Amino acid sequence: MIFDSDSYLMPYKRVITDRYQKLLNKRQDVIGKGERVADAVNNHLFYMLHQEDKEWVFREWAPNATAIYLIGDFNSWKRDERYSFRNIGNGNWELRLPLKEVKHGMLYRYIMVWPGGEGERLPAYAVRCVQDENDKSFSAQVWAPAKQYKWKKRYSRDFKNPLIYEVHIGMGVEEERVGTFNEFRENILPYIAKLGYNTIQIMALQEHPYYGSFGYQVSNFFAVSSRFGTPDEFKQLVDEAHKLGMAVIMDVVHSHAVSNELEGLSKFDGTEDLYFHSGERGHHPAWNSRCFDYGKDEVIFFLLSNLKFWMEEYHLDGFRFDGVTSMLYYDHGLGRDFCSYDAYYDGGQDEDALVYLGLANIMIKELDEDAFTIAEEMSGMPGLAAPVSQCGWGFDFRMSMGVPDNWIKWIKDQKDEDWSMCGMYYELTNKRKDEKTISYVECHDQAMVGDKTVIFRLIDKEMYFSMDKGSHNPLVERGIALHKMIRLVTVATAGDGYLTFMGNEFGHPEWIDFPREGNNWSHKHARRIWSLKDNPELRYMALKDFDQDMITLIKRGSVLRYAPTQLYVSDSQKVLIFGRGRFIFALNFNPTSSFADYGFAAPAGKYEVVLNTDENEFDGFSRLKTGEVHFSIPSKSENGNGKYDHSLSLYLPSRCAVVLKKID
Repeated sequence: MIFDSDSYLMPYKRVITDRYQKLLNKRQDVIGKGERVADAVNNHLFYMLHQEDKEWVFREWAPNATAIYLIGDFNSWKRDERYSFRNIGNGNWELRLPLKEVKHGMLYRYIMVWPGGEGERLPAYAVRCVQDENDKSFSAQVWAPAKQYKWKKRYSRDFKNPLIYEVHIGMGVEEERVGTFNEFRENILPYIAKLGYNTIQIMALQEHPYYGSFGYQVSNFFAVSSRFGTPDEFKQLVDEAHKLGMAVIMDVVHSHAVSNELEGLSKFDGTEDLYFHSGERGHHPAWNSRCFDYGKDEVIFFLLSNLKFWMEEYHLDGFRFDGVTSMLYYDHGLGRDFCSYDAYYDGGQDEDALVYLGLANIMIKELDEDAFTIAEEMSGMPGLAAPVSQCGWGFDFRMSMGVPDNWIKWIKDQKDEDWSMCGMYYELTNKRKDEKTISYVECHDQAMVGDKTVIFRLIDKEMYFSMDKGSHNPLVERGIALHKMIRLVTVATAGDGYLTFMGNEFGHPEWIDFPREGNNWSHKHARRIWSLKDNPELRYMALKDFDQDMITLIKRGSVLRYAPTQLYVSDSQKVLIFGRGRFIFALNFNPTSSFADYGFAAPAGKYEVVLNTDENEFDGFSRLKTGEVHFSIPSKSENGNGKYDHSLSLYLPSRCAVVLKKID
């Protein structure tokens, strides 16, 4: 149990076990006489538009409704009793139509009538919604192509150490517009595969009315955003990613929902609390969105069915759950310091949300034992990424959100010559032993308008004037060197996986700012200028080439399967050296001092330099040579780990990192 491996949890043993029992009880309620959560969760099959007994069947759960009418291309968008739903009990409504009346591509909505009012609504389980170009309103669309998509690739996966390339489909083109699934599949997927990443994490897949929300204000949970293309085009993208050896995971938003009523679930049947909490608790104070009531069986089944649908319909390999902290606490974690374990067990936690997350992880593993889940959670709640059997909540990984925060703090508040190597190594390796983590320098959050990317913090406006290889700008040269070293030390100390956001690997110079009123609805900063990385006259290519070699080394060397071991750290000299598996990572962050014959304790053996940041092709100064061989000598070094009776000596140039592989 998690409290057996962490003695600080023992005072909270009763709370932990009570929560665990609550999860087990709810699991039993869900499965009934069955054996698996996955077998009991099929709301989408019941409510989603489908054919049954040679009829089209429309169904909705709307217990407060007094009448529901189908309007659309079927009946010229006019209320007609012939298209009226009938109440079939338990809050469910149904309409059956002959097959000939419903055709692929037709648009439709509902008129939902309730005591004292009515309003137009979209089906809760709509699989496709499209936006009118003129008035920007959304309608559901019948998606029933004559030919079903035939999957081409199923593959065995073993992603114990995911190397994740986070993407937004719309940013996959250089033009000032929204990119498509097809363009991303054709142009970007091969590039990601060549870089060496084995997982793509896709943002903004669930339909959302406001593009500027980045996809985090979801309206239609079962619908692939039509901005990017059709469901079949997305399936083709997943198929191609699998063919290239990459897993595909989705950034799923179950932490809240858009407050819009026409497009979303808010006041779906006229009541405020159908899917959400009523009153103040049902409204997120920071996001202007609706908060799910995870204590309702109907909500649990809706959300679990949503996950099952995405896995079965689109062959997804897992999920990154967004905004988990907001789910876990009644105050959404806002303005709270998580400085002690009391903060996790003081009664301010939404245990219904915890139970839902536990059920979700149980079901996902039942559907696919190789699928994996990641929690975006900033409070550090213990057990979130521990097995359910150990009184955990079953996530495979959690995001190491403190890592990018530390990089911002170090870069923003200190000169790099003042960075503490001891502090850096501690912060980068400080992780719970019973939980796996994903480390990263920056994701999309650190690249959004109002913030700065790492490269922008290091180089600032000089990026617009001195990124050509012919220029010699000390600020740019410093930024390039540190950009490589920061990424190398982060991935090399990562717990169990690593993530980067699209374009940041080659130092994309622009921030992210999606179309909104404040920028005159411009797409200028809602894209990536991919050609920068392919221009041999610019330094971006060198950063791309370094990232490719770095990720390839980490993957092929199975580096993340081993724990890091500190070999030597010097704050005064700004040197950090550690081992991992068969590799040694030696980094000299000193801005001015290079060290010849730098000796340190190391495991006995023969070592080859397999990567160094100073290579000319990586925009370095060629002070080191990849391929050089070093031999340990049988003498105990004064520098470093006392358990080793051999030592290595290296040339460590300033602001440079070298990776050695044990080859004997």
